[in-house]
Amino acid sequence: MFYQKGIDDTFKELRTGSSGLSTEEAKRRLEEYGPNVLEKAEGPSPVQVFIHQFADPLIYILIIAAFITIVLQDWVDTGVILTVITLNAIIGFSQEIKAEQAVRALRSLAAPKAVVIRNGRVEEVDGEELVPGDIVLLTSGTRVPADLRLIEIIRLEVDESAMTGESIPARKMTAPLSLESSSVGDMKNMAFMGTLVVSGRGQGIVTATGAKTQLGSISREVARVRSAVTPLQAKLDHMGRRIGIAVIGVSGIAVVLGIFMGEKLVDMVLTGIALAVGAIPEGLPVVVTITLAIGVKRMADKNAILRRLHAVETLGSTTVIASDKTGTMTKNEMTVVRIFAGGRLYSVTGTGFSPDGEIVPGSPGGRNMALEMCLRAGLMANESGLEFDEKKKTYVPRGDPTEVSLIVSAIKGGFREGEERVKYVDVDEIPFESERMYMATLHSDPDGKGHIAFIKGAPDRILGMCDRELGQDGMEAGLDKGRVAAENDSMGSEGLRILAMAYKKFPADVTGIEPSMLESGSVFLGIQGMYDPPREEVHEAIQQAKRSGIRVVMVTGDHKVTALSIARKLDIVDDENAAVLTGQDLEPMTDEELYEQVGRVSVFSRVSPIHKLRIVQQLIKRGEIVAVTGDGVNDTPALKAAHIGVAMGKSGTDAAKETAEMVITDDNFASIFAAVKEGRVVFANIRKVVLFLLSSGLGQVIFILATLVMRLPLPLLPSQIIWMNLVTNGLQDVAMSFEPAEKGIEYQKPRPRNEPIISRLMMERLVVIGIVLAAGSLALFVWELGQGSSIEKARTEALTVMVFYQLFNVFNARSETRSAFRMNPLANPFLFFSIVASIIAQFAVIYWAPLQYIFRTTPLGLKDWLLILPVAFTVIIVVEIDKAVRRIMAKK
Repeated sequence: MFYQKGIDDTFKELRTGSSGLSTEEAKRRLEEYGPNVLEKAEGPSPVQVFIHQFADPLIYILIIAAFITIVLQDWVDTGVILTVITLNAIIGFSQEIKAEQAVRALRSLAAPKAVVIRNGRVEEVDGEELVPGDIVLLTSGTRVPADLRLIEIIRLEVDESAMTGESIPARKMTAPLSLESSSVGDMKNMAFMGTLVVSGRGQGIVTATGAKTQLGSISREVARVRSAVTPLQAKLDHMGRRIGIAVIGVSGIAVVLGIFMGEKLVDMVLTGIALAVGAIPEGLPVVVTITLAIGVKRMADKNAILRRLHAVETLGSTTVIASDKTGTMTKNEMTVVRIFAGGRLYSVTGTGFSPDGEIVPGSPGGRNMALEMCLRAGLMANESGLEFDEKKKTYVPRGDPTEVSLIVSAIKGGFREGEERVKYVDVDEIPFESERMYMATLHSDPDGKGHIAFIKGAPDRILGMCDRELGQDGMEAGLDKGRVAAENDSMGSEGLRILAMAYKKFPADVTGIEPSMLESGSVFLGIQGMYDPPREEVHEAIQQAKRSGIRVVMVTGDHKVTALSIARKLDIVDDENAAVLTGQDLEPMTDEELYEQVGRVSVFSRVSPIHKLRIVQQLIKRGEIVAVTGDGVNDTPALKAAHIGVAMGKSGTDAAKETAEMVITDDNFASIFAAVKEGRVVFANIRKVVLFLLSSGLGQVIFILATLVMRLPLPLLPSQIIWMNLVTNGLQDVAMSFEPAEKGIEYQKPRPRNEPIISRLMMERLVVIGIVLAAGSLALFVWELGQGSSIEKARTEALTVMVFYQLFNVFNARSETRSAFRMNPLANPFLFFSIVASIIAQFAVIYWAPLQYIFRTTPLGLKDWLLILPVAFTVIIVVEIDKAVRRIMAKK
């Protein structure tokens, strides 16, 4: 591995040197290694996407039915059926046409240009022309064009959050590393394609290009990973196949029975088709799409943007949320919360980059000169800044969040950066280097006696440079390294990142400093502990998730102690000694071993992209419905493998957003759980529509089959069956998509993965409703024939009672358990007015001559209505009794 090799060995292995490759050698290697581009992913064409819309068992039957009506020249039925099929295809096509663009988003991260050394001079070349062995120059603001082994750096910092998930820029080094690790975050002497140079300069040797880079390996994983079929898709497909088989069978039986009873073949074929159209919930695909679209709109109002409709329901059935830490559960704003100086420990109030807060002493003791100097050192030995935006009335950080947190703590301590810069004039600086582990700045001392250097860095490194410490009274005394080490360990156990401060004075004739001048004789000032605070609303969201039966798992690139500390604060884990698995722990594990671990471990730290993918895959293998959050390129394989990928809108890369099904616009975990509730509402409303459509269809089938068996005339003509479905299902099923959430739905346990859309309760109820509809309609039909009424009047009454049965049945379907009389009929105004519209339409069919002619109906009198309405209302009475019995049984 190149990160383990020295610079000379790297030059030798790649057959290059400090003057770079020659133009001829670069061309030869370009032929050998190929262009520096990521592999293109072949996504589905628009034609393929459109054809896919017809891959549904219910649609197959409708297409066959339309073909038969064309042969029989029944153009009205043909038009109705084709309209339904076309509408469904258009809606589905418009939703899917922008899908599957993840790898193309990855390719956009490749730098279009690169500055290299070739033929001994600096040249700019196309990024695609880079080859292993090229010497690449890096400057602030540029994107790394290939994987590089760094050979020269000056304060080089690279934002690798897109690869590692860590919010803090990585400070680079050039020395070889002896560690054995596959984690990008640990390879401090490497720079990787697609990452961004935040500050400093550097040079690196190209070690890999195109598909051979770390970004290329992630791209291959994304291309290979198959998106999990959502539970709703699987359930709808299964239900569609079963309904299709049943409808074909029933329609065939009806045709055979009719012919056996003496009906004409053509009439019975048309009746069979009409029965199939009536029994098939052909509006279901459209209604499901509309219901999902409504869920999308509601989620968008709560900062969750859905890119794929089926993700709405999937989120509602989620059992595990595997979430990033930085920026999702935390604010991504480093905050100093502990300071130890002058032998005293202080707490710092307030969070984030706002300087609202104060430094609170742990014990009384008056002024502490060591604390003041510790704060001043953090303020002065600092390359970042904090500015106040007058328009937005907020503080805007500039630079490293860790350094900004030191500025904020100094302001909380009463300092003003501008005033301090005037008093302590800058003279010289030693920038931070990974090898040194500190930075220092030299300033003129306000006392006029010389210069003073402020030093900031890793506690162990700073302690090694000091032999004295500053006391509360401003006097220097012997350094108690044991006490400092104990406080350092205590802060570390809280998951804090710790920086130490010191100073050293020099005479006035010293106008510059070198590292050798600071190696000894410095005065220790104190340590400051900081962390990225959890979002306040996330704790409650996680508690709600737990009450809802959803397990939250933290998967982060951060360090083990920090991850565990945040997990405890958010109650992801309860035990202080809870198990945490790191990337190094996962590396030797087999999939079988990881399968066992993911069932009990809720915190994973220092993970690589492949580790995160494996974790998600094993959770899915355990039967979980997994939602995974992410914002970087490193997250894309896991985002695609999960049932639902959730990308961050603010900090997320284009690759993550294109791969994910959902984008959270405020990067907030709480928004994810808010979307869970909407997902559950969506599934509940889909179930309500299914219950309504299937129970009505079953009632029609039983009714018509019963009349055939009883050797009665056909109770409904094909055109009347189609009309009935149009007037009762055309608006009501869509209107039910707008049903508001039932109380407490967010606290219900996630549905079992294998639970079908039609639950046992629904199956029992739709049978009951089907029998009630059929029995009442059959009784009225037989009654009218027995009274000597014409067949046209008997059919009109049968049609009308079936229409009102279904309109009353809408109220039953609004809840599986709550009484229809306890639900506000105007809570869903669309549904209420759709029922009113259907009643008006049915009256028009009965009393308006043109429609009477088309549908062969006759006017009904008042006595007829006094019979029809009570019979139709029995469907509510029967279901209310069923609901009451079930509520009583549930309490026992």
